[in-house]
Amino acid sequence: MHGTHNGMPAGSLHGVTWQKSRRSNSQGNCVEMAALPDGDIAVRNSRFPEGPALIYTRAEIVALILGAKDGDFDNLIA
Repeated sequence: MHGTHNGMPAGSLHGVTWQKSRRSNSQGNCVEMAALPDGDIAVRNSRFPEGPALIYTRAEIVALILGAKDGDFDNLIA
């Protein structure tokens, strides 16, 4: 995975396993994440699986998930 960068085509990330939330629906309305060998996390839009991947550090994803669990983003879906 050497050379991963934000905006690279998600299809270029070979050998990763994309995972989506159990809350995702069958219409493809979900965000998928994949752990990269260097510890970073890739994120892609399931509607455009070959589109760009955003690459985050594990710490950034932990902050996002914990913030979501705490309700920090509830105002965005109200």
